[in-house]
Amino acid sequence: MPESTRVSRPLPSRRPAARARRGRFGPLRGLAAAAAVAVLVVTGLGWQQVDALTSTIDRIGNLGLGGGKDGAVDILMVGIDSRTDAHGNPLTESERAMLHAGDEEGLNTDTILLIRVPNDGRSATAISIPRDSYVDIPGMGKGKINSAFGVTKFTEQQKLLGKGSDWDTADRKSTESGRQALIKSVANLTGITVDHYAEVGLLGFVLLTDAVGGVEVCLNKAVYEPMSGADFPAGKQRLDGAEALSFVRQRHELPRGDLDRIVRQQVYMAQLVHQILSANTLTNPGRLQQLSDAVGRTIVIDDGWNVLDFMQQLKDLSGGQVKFETIPVQDLNATTDAGESVVQVDPKAVSKYVAKMVGRGEDEKKDGVDPATVTADIFNASSVGGLAGQVSQALAGKGFRTGTVDNWIGGPIQSSRVLAASATDPKARAVAEALGGLPVLSEAGLSTGSVRVLLASDYSGPGSSAGSTFDFTGSSTTPTPVPPAPPIDAGQNGPKCVN
Repeated sequence: MPESTRVSRPLPSRRPAARARRGRFGPLRGLAAAAAVAVLVVTGLGWQQVDALTSTIDRIGNLGLGGGKDGAVDILMVGIDSRTDAHGNPLTESERAMLHAGDEEGLNTDTILLIRVPNDGRSATAISIPRDSYVDIPGMGKGKINSAFGVTKFTEQQKLLGKGSDWDTADRKSTESGRQALIKSVANLTGITVDHYAEVGLLGFVLLTDAVGGVEVCLNKAVYEPMSGADFPAGKQRLDGAEALSFVRQRHELPRGDLDRIVRQQVYMAQLVHQILSANTLTNPGRLQQLSDAVGRTIVIDDGWNVLDFMQQLKDLSGGQVKFETIPVQDLNATTDAGESVVQVDPKAVSKYVAKMVGRGEDEKKDGVDPATVTADIFNASSVGGLAGQVSQALAGKGFRTGTVDNWIGGPIQSSRVLAASATDPKARAVAEALGGLPVLSEAGLSTGSVRVLLASDYSGPGSSAGSTFDFTGSSTTPTPVPPAPPIDAGQNGPKCVN
C-alpha cells in the first residue's frame, strides 16, 4: 500500500506561492493539531453567536456513525491537508503562501484524535493515534492509519471514473468512502464506536491560533530543523498561527520522532484550550467573533450533530478536565517486508488501554487483574533464538511488567505453559490469556503471585513470528516499545516544556 496517496485536480490559476520566511516547504502535513479544540470553542459563545455559527458549518452524512448509547459522546476529529476551505472554496493566494501549500492536494489525515466526552459534560479525553500506526483498513488490507482516507478515496474514485461517472460525482462519493474507511479503522483499533465526526483543514489551525492572540509554548532546547521550518529558542515563547505550524510539524531530529511530535501537538492543544476557556477570551467579543469565523470557515461535521445541545452539555467543562493521551505502541521503529517504516500497534492492547482510560476498566481486566500489577519471568525453552526477549516486548506492549528474561536450563519442555503457585492464580491467568491462551499449571515452590512463562517450540502467540498480527518478518530493527506517556491537561498554568 502506498505511504501517501494524492489526487491532482485542476485548480484556478494563480501566481506561484510566496517563499516561506523560515525556508522552503513542500505540501504541509499534520498541521491541524488544533482540531481537538475546535468543537470546544462553542462553550464560550453566546446562544445567538452559536446559532449563527451552526448555520455556517458544512454538514456531511452517510458516515456509518454510532448513536452515543454507551454513556458518552465519542468524536473522531481529523486534520486534512486541504487547499480549500470547509465550503470547497479555494484558499486565497496569501493564505496558500502563509500555509506554504502547493497545488497538489493531500489526502492523508496526519492528525487523528478520538475525543470522549461523558454525558455529564464535565470532562473530555482526547486520544492521539500515531499517523503511522499499521492497522487493518477495511477493504484495503494493512496500511498506515493516516492513509485510510486517501487510499480508499483514490481507489473508489478511479472505479467510479472508470465506470463513466463525472468528476464531481466520483469525488463526492469517493470522499464519503474515504471517511467511512477512516472511521471504521479507528473504531476497530480502539474498540470505541464513533458517534460524531469533525474535519479541519490547514487554514483552521492558523485561524484558531491567531484568534486567541497566539499560543504560548516551551521548549527544553533550542531547535533548528529546516524540513519543518522549526527555528525556535529554548524556553517559553508565544507563537502565531504560521509559526505554530512549524512547531507541531517537526518530527525529524526529535528523540522519539512522530511520538514527540504528538506530545508537541498535545501541549499546544492543551494551552490553546486553556486560553479559549480563559476569561480573557470568553469576555472579548472580538476574540469570540474570530473564533466563530475560524470554526465556520474551516470545520466540517456530520449532519446528525446538534451543536447547541452539545454546547449545553459542556457548560461545566473546565480546562483542568480536558486531558490528552496517546495509545500504547509496540514498536516505534518497525519495518514491513516491503521496507516501509511503520509504527506497530496491538489492537487488543490498544482497545484495552482505551477502555480503561475512558472508564470501562472492567473490560481491561481479566479476573480483576490490572496488567501493570503483574510481573512475569520469561524463559525460552525452544530452539528459537531471542524468543524470550520478543515475548517480553509483546507483554510490555500489553501493559505487563517483566522480570527475569533468559534461556531455560531446567530440562526439556515439550509444550509452552504459564506456571504459578496455583493454577487458578488470576495474575497467571491474565498473562496466559495475553499470550494466546496458554495453559496455567501449578508449580510447587513458587510463591503466591509469582508468574513464570516457559516457551517451548510449539509457541505461536504474541512475540513469535507465527503469532504476529502484522507482517514484520523482514524487519532488522530491535523492537522499540513505547509505554503511554502521562496525560497532559489543559488546566496547567503555563505550557509544559517539551522536546
